[in-house]
Amino acid sequence: MPPAETEQVAAYHDRTKHRLDRYAAGPDTLDWSMQPNPFREFSGAPRIELPLVAQRLITTFSSIYQPGNLEPQSFSLQTVGALLELAMGLSAWKEYGPDRWALRCNPSSGNLHPTEAYLICQNIPALENGIYHYVSRDHALEQRCRFQAEPSEEDGRIFIGLSSIHWREAWKYGERAFRYCQLDVGHALGALRYAAGTLGWKLKLVEAVNSRELSEWLGLDRNSDFDKAEREEADLLLEVMLQPMARSQHDPACLDILENGRWAGKANVLDPHPMYRWPVIDEIATATRKESVSAENVEWASHPLLASGSDRPSAELILQRRSAQCFDATASMAREDFYLMLDHLLPRQIAPWDIWNFEPRVHPVLFVHRVQGLTPGLYVLPRSRNAEDHLRAALSKEFLWEKAEQCPDHLPLFLLTQADCRSAARTICCRQAIAADGCFSLGMLVEFDEVVASDPWRYRQLHWEAGLLGHVLYLEAEAMNMRGTGIGCFLDDAFHKILGITDNSFQSLYHFTVGLPVLDSRILTQPPYPDRDVGTSAT
Repeated sequence: MPPAETEQVAAYHDRTKHRLDRYAAGPDTLDWSMQPNPFREFSGAPRIELPLVAQRLITTFSSIYQPGNLEPQSFSLQTVGALLELAMGLSAWKEYGPDRWALRCNPSSGNLHPTEAYLICQNIPALENGIYHYVSRDHALEQRCRFQAEPSEEDGRIFIGLSSIHWREAWKYGERAFRYCQLDVGHALGALRYAAGTLGWKLKLVEAVNSRELSEWLGLDRNSDFDKAEREEADLLLEVMLQPMARSQHDPACLDILENGRWAGKANVLDPHPMYRWPVIDEIATATRKESVSAENVEWASHPLLASGSDRPSAELILQRRSAQCFDATASMAREDFYLMLDHLLPRQIAPWDIWNFEPRVHPVLFVHRVQGLTPGLYVLPRSRNAEDHLRAALSKEFLWEKAEQCPDHLPLFLLTQADCRSAARTICCRQAIAADGCFSLGMLVEFDEVVASDPWRYRQLHWEAGLLGHVLYLEAEAMNMRGTGIGCFLDDAFHKILGITDNSFQSLYHFTVGLPVLDSRILTQPPYPDRDVGTSAT
């Protein structure tokens, strides 16, 4: 019999599907004037203002994909500030009439931003050893904990922890919010990897740490520090490295925090008057906490990446990234650009996939609408050697499985059926026009039953991988002067029915669309930190 946690995951996933006759359980009404505070703060924690230097970085976007091409910059207050500014900071303020809202470099469902970032530092100039919480609104660090460490001649050490405040998403999306929080973690993971690449740094997932340990290290288990404030769920831990090297996954600096740390700060209440409660979110969070998981032995593809034509500064692309609200329904994209974009989704030992220590389990199914020289229809991109056989067995036997026209040999893109898919794409994505008006849209099929049965924690990780794919598409679209949009509202089983899927071997977790945006000139764009001076160039 499967463990109780595995059954909980399957039940939660089925319960939170949108269907033709009903949506997943959510609030009956929304009062936007009562939206929770989008910024977590810890009152009483000492603050350090970070310099704004990201816009002065000259690293080109294409060079991030070239391992060893960049000389890594040293750890400093400036470069730490640049990392956080490009990954988790604000990219702009928007104004429309009396309304004003912030955009961030890391995408989020509904712009609700449940993901919080923490820094664990040791031997970094101008930063005391300790744990810091990043406040994106102010581009500042709050020192949550100070700890002593033995003097060392080694280079400084930096870890980044990510957590989720589920209520930020649940306020709008109800029970489905846990899914969106995990997708946002995947986007944050991608945002951090690209930001690190801009500085010549690498990131490594710290696989051996479990959820309980991470919660302790980030101070999320400190009841007195949260009191009535919304709690945070520990998600993952990353190590920032100047050079790739093997290190112990249980780092002594982290353990010192528990033994010698002095904590400060009280979390703010984000929503003083919540109208709903969704206990199933706490239940699925508990069921999917990580106990002990080791990385898999992955056979990385060796074929070279198709050359990117973008020599624009990576910081410029990252800071201009937006989610399109409307597309030009007549625009098309070049086939070569389409193949280039899909090529960046294949796992290799380059950014951002060098951060991923597991076999690819997420496989895009594409609705191609207007790609020059490519037959409109339904396509699939298996991202691992075994996935093609599994997909052929699970999908409809009537599909063609023809290699796409003039597709590069190494790119496993197959035409399933020729069709005008615009109406189907719109219907599946909760009747949203952006799914039909872009040049193409896609749904991300994940290997579900087998992966979740191996460890319920992998349910979170499947969403992270899907979010990471989405982030690649966002930035590649910007590099091609186009724009993308993540779509979390879709009819799960209606999509499965089109594909002929009759069991849970594959499930859809995320949808996405890319096209030429139509901008709303009524919405004003303001700088992200209007009261701050941009600092000197990072070196």
